[in-house]
Amino acid sequence: MIYLHRLLPLALSPIALILLLMAWAAYRRSRVAALLAVVLLYAASVPVLSDPLFRAVEQQQLRLIPEAVAPAQAVVVLSGMMVNIPGKQGGAPEWGDAVDRFFGGMELYAAGKAPRLVFTGGLLPWQGEQEPEGQVLRRMALRFGVPANAVVVSGPAQNTEQESAAVRQLLGPGVRRIVLVTSAFHMPRAQRLFEQAGFVVTPYPVDFRVTVRGTTPMDYLPEASALERTDIAVRELLGRGYYALRAIL
Repeated sequence: MIYLHRLLPLALSPIALILLLMAWAAYRRSRVAALLAVVLLYAASVPVLSDPLFRAVEQQQLRLIPEAVAPAQAVVVLSGMMVNIPGKQGGAPEWGDAVDRFFGGMELYAAGKAPRLVFTGGLLPWQGEQEPEGQVLRRMALRFGVPANAVVVSGPAQNTEQESAAVRQLLGPGVRRIVLVTSAFHMPRAQRLFEQAGFVVTPYPVDFRVTVRGTTPMDYLPEASALERTDIAVRELLGRGYYALRAIL
C-alpha cells in the first residue's frame, strides 16, 4: 500500500506531467504539447511562482519560540529528517533537509514543555535492514543530555497516519496533550491525523522552506530548488486531498 501512496502523487506531480507532455510531443509531433511542457516547466521552476504556492501550503504559519508554547504531556517529533549514505561499515545516517524537526523537539524539551520526548520509528520498505530513524534520533538526544527514561521511540511507521497510530499505542489513553513537531508544509495534515487519533495537538511547525526577502529579477529565472518546492507543495496538497476525500466517503 505504501508504494501506491508514493506512486499516485508522483503520477500527478509537475515533473511527471512535464515528462508526459514531452513524450506525447515526441510521439505525436505535437507543438502544442511541447509548448505546454516548456510553459509548465518554467512556471514550476521560477521562485516568483513557487514561493507563493509553498507559502500557501504552509498556511502562513509562523516559527514559534518554546516560551510561547503551553505545557503538554509529551513532545512528539515526526520522522523524515535523515538520509542513509554509504559508509565504511554499510549505510550511515546523516541529516537531511528537515533537521529542524529534531532541534525543534530538543528545544521544547529543554524548555520544560513536556516530561517526555517521543520520536517516531519511521522506516520505509525499500530501506531494507536500515535502523528505524527514531532509534538514531534517540541516541542523538541522549548525547545531548536528555535522560534515557525521558526519550522514547514509537513502533515502525511508513506514513503520517501510521505514525499517529503508533504514538497513540505507545503513549496510551492517558496521554492526550502533545506538542507536535514537523515541517511547516506538513503540519496541517499531520495535526489533523493526530487529532483524529485522539490527541489534543499544539502545533510547533519548523523547517520553513521560503525565506523572508523581497522579490528580485532573479526570481523570474528558473532554478532547481524552486522546482523542488513546487513538487513538494503539489504532493502535499494531493495528500491532503486524499485524506479529505477519504473522510467524506
